[in-house]
Amino acid sequence: MTESQAEQLGANYFQDPLSYFARMRAEGAVTPVTMPEGNRSWLVTRYDDVRAALADPRLVKDWARKLTPEGWEPDPVSGFLSVHLLNLDPPDHTRLRKLVTKAFTARRVAGLRPRIEAITSSLLDAMTDRDEADLIEAFAFPLPITVICELVGIPAADQEQFKGWSHAIVSSVAAPEDVYSAGLAMYHYFTDLLAAKRRAPADDLLSALITARDEGDSLSERELIAMMFLLLVAGHETTTNLIASGTLALLTHPDQLSRLRADPSLLPGAVEELLRFVNPVNHATERFTMEPTEIAGVTIPPREWVVCVTSSANHDPERFADPERLDVSRDAGGHLAFGHGIHYCLGAPLARLEGEIAFGALLSRFPAMSLAVPVSSLRWRPSSLIHGLESLPVRLR
Repeated sequence: MTESQAEQLGANYFQDPLSYFARMRAEGAVTPVTMPEGNRSWLVTRYDDVRAALADPRLVKDWARKLTPEGWEPDPVSGFLSVHLLNLDPPDHTRLRKLVTKAFTARRVAGLRPRIEAITSSLLDAMTDRDEADLIEAFAFPLPITVICELVGIPAADQEQFKGWSHAIVSSVAAPEDVYSAGLAMYHYFTDLLAAKRRAPADDLLSALITARDEGDSLSERELIAMMFLLLVAGHETTTNLIASGTLALLTHPDQLSRLRADPSLLPGAVEELLRFVNPVNHATERFTMEPTEIAGVTIPPREWVVCVTSSANHDPERFADPERLDVSRDAGGHLAFGHGIHYCLGAPLARLEGEIAFGALLSRFPAMSLAVPVSSLRWRPSSLIHGLESLPVRLR
């Protein structure tokens, strides 16, 4: 397919993106498309090429400095959306990542286990007397949003509004004014929260980041707001979809569900396989070229967007044998669900821990759980980035 024949990814893409990517892998390593949002991008779909592209310094992220006209001044929304970690290149990316990395060390994350287990038990207790539930509303959303809000320092009462804001931000079909409205609401919320934390610091990540800035580090107000935005959205969207989509995968593969119930020691590896298999995100956040750039034999022009399709890489038969088969005992090491290179997901240890606790407790508490609707009736959210169900009705007994 030539550049002028770029395929339009429409509504059908949201419901079955892997079939699109499988065809693209077969036809060529790099494919020009028009994304659902309307912008042209070059999709990299084969495992080896995706992994290499994720670590390729020729593909850059800082659009606010490198793609905007001279003298461009951001409004409050684009201002904080433009300076989070996933939109920065070194040295700015290096500096900001170093400040927040200590919150996600393996030791600190392991210390969160008792609290995550307590939240999990509380949510499952609330479901015990019910015959049916929307697993996303009752469990898959409130678990990770509660964990990340407590870690960052956001009041529990404010969690639900983040769901609406986050869905608008990552949607591919939301009206621009709705996306802006959600972003503006988050901007004002974080501005007020920062002021409150300065007046009364607490034992949370936001207070620690404020202190680091006020003691002479180089986090600006915009960078603090951007960090909160990224931690809140990334900290719950991916894990919500891992829990919901992973549960769906297990319920539709009863042999693997039975194996996991019979041998809980498989849980850590099963989480890795579920990350590979269900892919909570379709692709990494966009990069762009500054000069003609060759990837897998295809020369991409300058100032073009490049999308590394991690979900496609995770289903590449050249890397994973029989990739469309769920196997909870598979060695899924090397999957790209958390990315690769300098932008590798900071929250990966936390997501793994939440997934292990969530699946283990859910399957133990409700051994007869089943889908309450036909699989064909389930719908996926209209987002090119996030691969998540709109709802997951289940029978609990």
